[in-house]
Amino acid sequence: MYADVSSIESFDDFRLFLIPILVNVPKQRRTYCKKCKCHKVHKVSQYKKSKERHAAQGRRRYDRKQQGYGGQSKPIFKKKAKTTKKIVLRLECTDCKVRSQVALKRCKHFELGGDKKRKGQMIQF
Repeated sequence: MYADVSSIESFDDFRLFLIPILVNVPKQRRTYCKKCKCHKVHKVSQYKKSKERHAAQGRRRYDRKQQGYGGQSKPIFKKKAKTTKKIVLRLECTDCKVRSQVALKRCKHFELGGDKKRKGQMIQF
């Protein structure tokens, strides 16, 4: 499930070739729990950024600086370098409910608990 090798012309194309197109992760994983001190079944979910707090110090400072005339006071960054984000998995122990996080590599598309690929099976649409 990687990009087509024949179309590589430069180093940038080669880096894109190394990024997997689709990553499929099962919804349960048997891994080490720090609290239980042994391997247990963990429930896997994808980490999402929480809602921004309006009373946070940085937000209050920014809002105060934006008040009045004068337009945009702080610079807005527009030269984005990355095309993908690193996927972070949130693992929750089914016994003690302790949560831990594991970072994966970069990928274009991420799927949680999708159908497993079978060897030699025909592609169905």
